[in-house]
Amino acid sequence: MRTVIQRVKHASVAIDGKVKSRIGYGLLIFLGIEDSDNQEDIEWLTKKVVNLRIFDDDKGVMNKSVLDIKGDVLVVSQFTLHAMVKKGNRPSYIRASKPDVAIPLYESFCLETSLQLGHEIETGSFGADMKVELLNDGPVTIWIDTKNKE
Repeated sequence: MRTVIQRVKHASVAIDGKVKSRIGYGLLIFLGIEDSDNQEDIEWLTKKVVNLRIFDDDKGVMNKSVLDIKGDVLVVSQFTLHAMVKKGNRPSYIRASKPDVAIPLYESFCLETSLQLGHEIETGSFGADMKVELLNDGPVTIWIDTKNKE
C-alpha cells in the first residue's frame, strides 16, 4: 500500500460536478493498492497515519496527530501512485490492483481508519473520475509505502 498524505485546511471530492465529500482541518489521504497488500498492511498503515505527528502544538512544533486534534480525514483511491516510469514516457500501472482486489482493501482501510479515529471519515468513490480540491497546510505532504516499513 502506498499513500500520499497531505495536511489540509480543507479538502473536497466532486464527481460529475457534485460534491461527494468535504472535510475541514485534517488529512487528505491518497491510497494506492497493489495485489500483494493485505490486512497486515492496512493495520500498520492506519496506525501510522492516525498517529503521525504533523500538526502543530501550542509552540508551533509538529507534535500532534490527527487523532490528537480530532481532525477530519478524507481517503481517495489513486491507482496512479503505483505508476512505473522506467521505460518510455507513458506510465505503466501494471502493479496497481484491479477493482476485485483493491475495493475490499480500500474499504477495509477506510473502516480501520475510522475505527482508530473514533469517528466517521469521508471518502471518494473507487474508480470514479474525481475532482479533488484542497488547501495544503504548510505545505505538509508525506509519502508512505508499506513495503518500506522495516
